[in-house]
Amino acid sequence: QVQLVESGGGLVQAGGSLRLSCVASGSIFSIYTMGWYRQAPGKERELVAAITSGGSTNYASSVKGRFTISRDNPKNTVSLQMNSLKREDTAVYYCNAYVTRTVLDGPPYQYWGQGTQVTVSS
Repeated sequence: QVQLVESGGGLVQAGGSLRLSCVASGSIFSIYTMGWYRQAPGKERELVAAITSGGSTNYASSVKGRFTISRDNPKNTVSLQMNSLKREDTAVYYCNAYVTRTVLDGPPYQYWGQGTQVTVSS
């Protein structure tokens, strides 16, 4: 089994910063793309940022220039530095990772964390 555990959410004023972290643990052979998604009340879950094992990144247009995703491959962690936060960034943020558990696995399986709440007040 593979577990993703997020930390770092909370309440912050608009214009402030937060840093989210996620660590993957369990039966892991290789981790491919890792990312952060978010889901606001009444809205669908959306990609915020993703990073490949080689360090290539992809961001939602709404967070470009404000959020930075990074990862530490030996530690199986991915982080999201969020600056200049806006009220519309308020959501539950989910860590995501594509993982193979053994050398015999086929395509990687997608795992999710339990989510961490980020609330931005005006």
